[in-house]
Amino acid sequence: MSAEGAYLAENLRALRHGRGLTQAQVAKAAGIPRPTLAHVESGMGNPTLQVLVAIAAALQVRIEELLSPPRSQGRLFKASELKTKTRMGVSVRELLPDPLPGVQLERMELPAATRMKGVPHTSGTQEYLTCEAGEVELAIEGVVFELAPGDVVVFRGDQKHSYRNRGSCTAICYSAVLL
Repeated sequence: MSAEGAYLAENLRALRHGRGLTQAQVAKAAGIPRPTLAHVESGMGNPTLQVLVAIAAALQVRIEELLSPPRSQGRLFKASELKTKTRMGVSVRELLPDPLPGVQLERMELPAATRMKGVPHTSGTQEYLTCEAGEVELAIEGVVFELAPGDVVVFRGDQKHSYRNRGSCTAICYSAVLL
């Protein structure tokens, strides 16, 4: 069995199982006989391009996803691997280990009575701030929002803004910025 045949078999099986489908269901959606699909999934088949296109369409994936080396189920990133910086006494940790164009996600840990000035983002940016623990005050151009655990404020991120812990214990909040 070739590496490509093994990749195809493993990817096909994983995609089918991940969608909770039987071989018969995928074969019917692809318009091919079930034994043909079973043969491909065993790694012993040598499907035509037409069969590959039909299987990919049935599973709603690109052919490349069927033929490429299988991806792992996931990857654990330890907290120590994520970028953390301290600004004005506030610990700010990035939550996305890989760059995701147009998205910035951070966890902020504000010690008691700490204030941090936010950096206005580019025009058109939307920011979502949610409080997980403690009490967080968000000031935007003179308007103040008081957040308790579970509260969310949505605002234009291109404005002057600041974050302040109003309480006597550490406050934790999350900022999602859509650039």
